[in-house]
Amino acid sequence: MAWNEPGNKGGGDRDPWGNNNKNQGPPDLDEVFKKLNRSLGGILGGGKKPSVPGGGVGGFGISIIAVILLVIWVASGFYTIKEAERGVKLTFGRYNQEAGPVEPGLNWKATFVQDVIPVDVETIRSLPASGFMLTEDENVVRVEMDVQYRVTDSAKYLFSVTAPDDSLAQATDSALRYVVGHTSMDDILTTGREVVRSQTWELIEEIIAPYDMGVSIIDVNFLPARPPEEVKDAFDDAIAAQEDEQRYIREAEAYEREIEPRARGRVQRIEQEAQAYKEQVVLKAQGEVSRFVQLLPEYEAAPEVTRNRLYLETMEQVYGNTSKVLVDAQNNNSMMYLPIDKLVPSETRSSGSSASSSSSSRNSGVSQDNFGSEPTRSSTGRSSERSSGRN
Repeated sequence: MAWNEPGNKGGGDRDPWGNNNKNQGPPDLDEVFKKLNRSLGGILGGGKKPSVPGGGVGGFGISIIAVILLVIWVASGFYTIKEAERGVKLTFGRYNQEAGPVEPGLNWKATFVQDVIPVDVETIRSLPASGFMLTEDENVVRVEMDVQYRVTDSAKYLFSVTAPDDSLAQATDSALRYVVGHTSMDDILTTGREVVRSQTWELIEEIIAPYDMGVSIIDVNFLPARPPEEVKDAFDDAIAAQEDEQRYIREAEAYEREIEPRARGRVQRIEQEAQAYKEQVVLKAQGEVSRFVQLLPEYEAAPEVTRNRLYLETMEQVYGNTSKVLVDAQNNNSMMYLPIDKLVPSETRSSGSSASSSSSSRNSGVSQDNFGSEPTRSSTGRSSERSSGRN
């Protein structure tokens, strides 16, 4: 039976508040705390004769609370800076430049007095830039560029400008538009890409230098540029033509490198042959002069004999190189001997059977001429008479 039910005369169920059913409401909280204080032996002050009516907290209790709060405040000041980060410590919202950045590791700050902002200084960040831009030759081209940079000074990165990433993006866009505006479209699409990249890099660094943002440009990647879709096919044909031009130029250069050494060798060979011919002609002329100089005393001593000897030597040289046969018709000799081996040239003798037949026909023609023509015999007779008369 419950303690407050009718007919309950005590026993097992009693009033938990200790009021013996006089008051069915909740107990007095002040009385509860007083009992708790007395049970703790007056540690928090009060005791049997509290100095303050209703009890209170004494000096020792305040000290305990102060120590606990101090421990909590000190423990809350410990923090960790990662290896790739540098911390910027602010005291009452102001940065002390002489203190420098906070190094990686476990550090401590005064809570509610100091604040630390970690900044990643090792990661390479990427900043894209793209858009349709006007070239020097008044063509529109879509250009894309990716700027890679890294934070070098965490304090300058946070406080030199309001938004360093936005400032760098605007500087990149301005530099890229300036360089593209001073470059022709053919250079942007083909051979001048490296020039555009280097000039844009230099101009970005020149623009951000006065702001001292604490960032360093690591690399600038100039992505493939392309014309608008409406004229893409025409520009593809133009690029293909330019590539063919470069290929033909390289082939011509390769042919030049191949043919030039041979031409130089041929020139040297011709020069050497000309020099040899020159020396040969000069030496031959000198020999002829020396021979005539040596013949001059003999000619002066016996002019007629020397003249006849020179004539015979000359005629021997002339008739020694011809296939004509001289026949003496004055002696009327019925027995004639024709030197066939002398009539046929050496080149014809060394040829095949066809050459032999053609040589035979020529030899027969020569024989017919020698035997059938009257002028040959008369000239031969006159030559023989002149020879016999000189002898």
